[in-house]
Amino acid sequence: MPTRFLALFAVLWTLAFGFVPASAAERTITVTGEGQVAAAPDLATVRLGVAVRADSARAAVTGMSDAMQQVMDAVTAAGIADTDVQTEGLNLGTVYAPRPEEGPPPAPEFEARTIVALKSHDIAGLGGLLDTLVSSGANELQGVTFGLTDPKSAEDDARRDAVADALAKAKLYAEAAGVTLGAVISITENGAAPGPVVMMRAAAAGSGVPIAEGLVAVTERVTVVLALGD
Repeated sequence: MPTRFLALFAVLWTLAFGFVPASAAERTITVTGEGQVAAAPDLATVRLGVAVRADSARAAVTGMSDAMQQVMDAVTAAGIADTDVQTEGLNLGTVYAPRPEEGPPPAPEFEARTIVALKSHDIAGLGGLLDTLVSSGANELQGVTFGLTDPKSAEDDARRDAVADALAKAKLYAEAAGVTLGAVISITENGAAPGPVVMMRAAAAGSGVPIAEGLVAVTERVTVVLALGD
């Protein structure tokens, strides 16, 4: 019988009867693990700006520019570096008042708005900074977020905890099934997830706008595949 015919016959036999060599049927277990580390934030990002309405587009833009310059002067006086300030929005639009039941419609107004994002590394003084910026003319506040200047250390700790969590699960499942664990075959990182504030902590009284910075939760997730013994 020709060699090519024998090889073809072996392939057809495998497909027909589902024969799989023992080496290809390696038993494994796949588990996921999660690690979370809470750290005190050392960075705050504030998004604020100025909105001005006027009878003409030019007047609205001029008024907005003048008011925003006052805010930027206050930002500089507060010691915030130029590299920590970025314009995120600049808009000019028309605002229409409700039409009265009688008479002609009122003339439209124009609104100019600008928003900047600024970073502050002085968490304790954040309330006072917000108070100063509002007093200088900021009338738009779109939020404050907290983070870490260098999150790598917290991320690495969360990764270690995620692997430990996955291995603990694998051990539990193996013991429940009456089998033993073998070597780790692969570890896949599923990416970090922005964590919620896990504990609120109020800012000191009398420091301006009340701020609760809390703790930043850094979360990492992994998938681990391990071999199974008898």
